Amino acid sequence: MEHLQPAMLEVADLYCRRDDRSLFSGLSFGLRPGQVLLLEGSNGSGKTTLLRILCGFREADGGEIYWSGRPAAESSYFADMAYVGHADGTKKELTVLENLRFALALSQPGQYGIDQALQKVQLSGYDDNPVQSLSAGQKRRLSLARLLITRNILWILDEPFTSLDKQGMELIETLMDDHAKNGGMVILTSHHDLTFPHLSLQRIHLDSCL
Repeated sequence: MEHLQPAMLEVADLYCRRDDRSLFSGLSFGLRPGQVLLLEGSNGSGKTTLLRILCGFREADGGEIYWSGRPAAESSYFADMAYVGHADGTKKELTVLENLRFALALSQPGQYGIDQALQKVQLSGYDDNPVQSLSAGQKRRLSLARLLITRNILWILDEPFTSLDKQGMELIETLMDDHAKNGGMVILTSHHDLTFPHLSLQRIHLDSCL
């Protein structure tokens, strides 16, 4: 029998309300190294809200989040997690290189150096370009480069395929695949049909968590 690692991230009985409406309740799941979790649901079902709770941007109305068996707030959870949302999270007045150096100064070094990461996301040669001069797709690629140069076990991605062409979408799938194969974990929302034939892909449909 295959021995499964214990869940590193555990969400227990999470509950959230918006105005007078319950977005989700009784939401529980675990995520182990090497796993990818896709959050699905109709518009307004609470996908982005759940990600914001997982990132600590918003408090849940009930339930707990554990990291390596400890409450998230009492563990290294927030240092081990990286978030890429709808906004690209970059400083528009700085160059590509300055943005990545700034991100690296706030985190532990990751698997790739800056030059390697830019090459990986196909932004080589854009080092000195101000971010405000980049296209929406290039800004999204820069956000991905930030993930590669910093050491974060858990990636939380809100619609990461937005503004990307087919090549860019394939790039993100490859990066997520590599991250999970190396023991990382990914939680994301997406309307893109994901296929990870060699990885453990979980799905949670929030419309069923009322």
